Amino acid sequence: MSASPDYQTKIQQEQTLPAWSQSDEAESVISLNSLIASAQLNQLVETAIQHNPTLQQTWLTLRIRQTQLQQTDAARQPQISAAAGATRSENADDNFTSRIDISWQADLWGKLKANSQAATQDVNEQALLYQAARDSLSAEVMKAWLNLTATSHAITIEKQRLKTLEQNERYIVQRYRNGIGTLEDLDNARSSSAQSRASLAAFQEDYRQQQRDLKTLLGQTNTADIEAPASYPEVKLAWADVPEQTLARRPDLQAAYIAIEADQLRTEVAYKELLPSLDIGAALEDAASSPHQALMGSPLWSLLAQLTAPIYQGGQLRAAAKEAELNEAYSYQRYRETLLTAVNEVEQYLSLEQNLLTRQQHIADALKSAQNSLEQYQTSYRTGLVDILDLLTVQQQTYNLEATLDNLIYQRLINRINLGLALGLRTTP
Repeated sequence: MSASPDYQTKIQQEQTLPAWSQSDEAESVISLNSLIASAQLNQLVETAIQHNPTLQQTWLTLRIRQTQLQQTDAARQPQISAAAGATRSENADDNFTSRIDISWQADLWGKLKANSQAATQDVNEQALLYQAARDSLSAEVMKAWLNLTATSHAITIEKQRLKTLEQNERYIVQRYRNGIGTLEDLDNARSSSAQSRASLAAFQEDYRQQQRDLKTLLGQTNTADIEAPASYPEVKLAWADVPEQTLARRPDLQAAYIAIEADQLRTEVAYKELLPSLDIGAALEDAASSPHQALMGSPLWSLLAQLTAPIYQGGQLRAAAKEAELNEAYSYQRYRETLLTAVNEVEQYLSLEQNLLTRQQHIADALKSAQNSLEQYQTSYRTGLVDILDLLTVQQQTYNLEATLDNLIYQRLINRINLGLALGLRTTP
């Protein structure tokens, strides 16, 4: 058997990373669903875990791996079979036979044990993949729930914009009747109002689609619309431990590591297939003229021990061993890919948290200035110092900044959920 590469040492070297920097606002969080304190959200997450069909498929795959492990373990136990028969011939007495066969393969080289250990690791890997899928689903439900609030805020802002534009129309009509304004002012105001109505209709349809998407995540399409919170809830900023501890918590990374161990065991099994095997068999057989007498009244017994060794199979076994080695190397590269993705996600979300905070502060300042400017433009328009296009431009800018600020707040909250998932926080009951 060829020496297997020392993947454990390579993995330890690749996990040696500099400490992550983070805001002082971060705090220790025990689970993914504790990022947001909401009984309604916890109920939605629990419903999704119980009824989401994709997650249930992952759970059934785990059950399949468990039954496959039972089949693999059975190969290490003695196999017992029984048979009974009867024959009737012309001019001869009836003949009844019974037979019990016992067979067992001696695990001389630990091949069966290694095969069983590989199957056990398959079960452990699938259990971790199920945990990862469960955590991912919980995060998707949390983000979809927040998305409903964000879209409802967008609808509210657009309704306020439309209300202001309609007030502009009425004011322009009144001015025109008094001989002050022009029809061009009215056309411009009506054009802005029509655009706002189109945007409002789009936001309302988005909200309805998000309701359908969330129900799909929950695995329930016939339920009533889900009520979203009127304002954004607090979403905690999870603390990022040192990289080694953070990465050790991620179930997808743990599963990728276990896959390497399982393939190492399969490589061991593949090379042990080249060694001789010892099969032991025993048989008890009896024959009689009646069924009662044939039930092992005075059975004949036989014992057979057979040692077999592969000599020539066209290179099939060595090719299988080489394939096992390649699968082991493939699992290692898949682990590296998962590791790089995990590191990138954590660093990305940590950086984005600070970036969104900075942008949020700047947009908040811009919105405050725009609101002050809007009041001045409204007064100037009434006195004829500015035209309607200037007023509409400032109004649009103000509402756009309000929508941008709300969207940045939403993105920060979503980013914190993504960060918690990247840090390996798990969903707890």
